[in-house]
Amino acid sequence: MTLADDATTEWIRRYHPATGSTVRLVLFPHAGGGASFFHPVSARFSPGADVVSLQYPGRQDRHREPLVPTIDQLADRVSEQLRQLSPKPSVFFGHSMGAVLAFEVTRRLEITGGGPEVLMASGRRGPATLRAESVHTRDDAGIIRELKLLNGTDLRLLDDEMLAVAMPAIRNDYRAIETYVPRPGATVSCPIVALTGESDPKTTVDEARAWEKHTTGGFRMEVFPGGHFFLASQSAAVNHQIERELKTLA
Repeated sequence: MTLADDATTEWIRRYHPATGSTVRLVLFPHAGGGASFFHPVSARFSPGADVVSLQYPGRQDRHREPLVPTIDQLADRVSEQLRQLSPKPSVFFGHSMGAVLAFEVTRRLEITGGGPEVLMASGRRGPATLRAESVHTRDDAGIIRELKLLNGTDLRLLDDEMLAVAMPAIRNDYRAIETYVPRPGATVSCPIVALTGESDPKTTVDEARAWEKHTTGGFRMEVFPGGHFFLASQSAAVNHQIERELKTLA
């Protein structure tokens, strides 16, 4: 079954449907993040592109659904959903955990003759560049300290009840990414564009450059001022890079 180009499902969110577009941008949120994080990106690139923001189970309007415990299982599920989209030249953009997920989804789609023309990996070290991390084993207060360190969520906007609802998904996603181990020698054939913040505590510039080892296509890297969520403070510059890639597909 092929979904209509204006269809929205539990997984596929189109905030600004663009049925006449000839290219597609697929957005993969970070750990604990929801599809709505990319609402401004959708507004920026629609209707020129069919902008799809993924909604993983266990968050926002899907908060009652079972969580997916591993990156591999989540990649399998997302791949199934994206295979239902009409064929269009595509750019995948994933931030942090979403970058690794986008990589694994690309691997799966390429095996069956699909996949994006470009993978943009933001705010994450190359898949085989591992660190010993255990944020998911902390208590709730410890996880909140990590969120404050990364400055991705304004916790002043979340009351205790909202945090209680969000915490299972946040912890699950940290567990999934912190226990992720890529297949030895895993690569994709499409080009990879790595984007990183120069002062990101989770990814050094050299660790971001390690994405080059995971593609048999071209590679480019862009470094921005800022930390882990540089894509918020540098949104215009990041959008310029996305636009650059979409223009190559038109």
